[in-house]
Amino acid sequence: MQPLRMRWQTDVMPAPPVTSAAAGSVAPVLPAPHALHEPCVLLKLGEIVLKGRNRQQFERLLHDNIRRAVRDLGIEVRVWQREGVIVLRVANAERGGYTDETAADLVGDRMRNVMGLARVCRAVRVAKEPEAAIGAAVALAAGHEGSFAVRARRRDKRFPLTSAELAVEIGARIQREYGYPVDLTAPDTTVFLEVDQREVFVFTQGWPGQGGLPVGMSGRALVLMSGGIDSPVAAYRMIRRGLRCSFVHFSGMPLTGPESVYKAYGLARQLDRFQSDSRLFVVPFGNAQRRLASTGAGRLQIVAQRRLMLKTGAAMARKLRAAALVTGDSLGQVSSQTLANITALDDAVSLPILRPLIGLDKAEIIGEARRIATLDISELPDEDCCSLLTPRQVETKARIADLRRIEARLDADDLAEELAAIAQEHTPGRS
Repeated sequence: MQPLRMRWQTDVMPAPPVTSAAAGSVAPVLPAPHALHEPCVLLKLGEIVLKGRNRQQFERLLHDNIRRAVRDLGIEVRVWQREGVIVLRVANAERGGYTDETAADLVGDRMRNVMGLARVCRAVRVAKEPEAAIGAAVALAAGHEGSFAVRARRRDKRFPLTSAELAVEIGARIQREYGYPVDLTAPDTTVFLEVDQREVFVFTQGWPGQGGLPVGMSGRALVLMSGGIDSPVAAYRMIRRGLRCSFVHFSGMPLTGPESVYKAYGLARQLDRFQSDSRLFVVPFGNAQRRLASTGAGRLQIVAQRRLMLKTGAAMARKLRAAALVTGDSLGQVSSQTLANITALDDAVSLPILRPLIGLDKAEIIGEARRIATLDISELPDEDCCSLLTPRQVETKARIADLRRIEARLDADDLAEELAAIAQEHTPGRS
């Protein structure tokens, strides 16, 4: 995703120093009205606004995630919580070699991947004066092609112009200045103006956020990352619901090469855009598969392998303080994902197994994988460990008693602990 770029026609004043606090986060003291003209990012909250007494807890975690998302940029971001809106201001951008405009562009780009935000708007913050607001809106419309509309919203009713009066005055000036035609139904450009309690925000467009809940609000989970198309999409959906996810990949090594590990690393890195500080664990699973085959698993080989993976995942989850496992199962998609086999898999561990894709078909999953930019990585060739030692026919109605007898011969619980102990950890996040 390319960084956002917007055209600005007026000079930008540096951000004032922070000297006070509001709503649990740092808030700035406003400069004199005539000096205020500052690039910023306006964030609209999603379902967080529906939370009751716990809302401040959601907002504090969201603030932490916002700062984490831009940490590697070297840009100081100041977070200002308003009612249903968060204002992000940049400070000392020149230390990182940025202008204030470029810094705000980069911050806005990162915010598009932060869970819990419904909309991201790259705005300019101006003094709460009619002429300053109108002038900024007219300047912002320069260089746009085609028709336009103006949408004004007055949160502070003490402002001397109503929302309708603001929109009419701005529209008339834009027409006189540039000659653009007005189209209130389907304009090519929309100029937005929001009058807040202390200042006015002006912008020409916004981008959809990820929605959902702030990462970490729902706890921790461990995702079984196969390297295919499904599991990264399942992970994304759980991250969006506020789970901080770690990933475990079962490689066929030493019976296969490292290609699947590279894919898992790439997928975890892509998903790290949505949560930061991701952890990937790689378990060499080839020898365990060979031991399992020697027990005479036969048609139950695939289901028994998956039960062993779940047991290993549960052993790792205890150390990671993860409260659930996540898989990319979709009911009936392959022979190992029949209802009977899924029931047999649930029996393997006491931890909840979350399956966010259970009712989706392959086309829907592929569409979402394309949207979150994991599809191209998932389609890279590799030798999946699940394809090793696969019987000609896979059991579609596995019986739990038969699987438990196989595991008893294998000492599966002890083997799962051994596999968890030799897992190698990687940190695929941004460097």
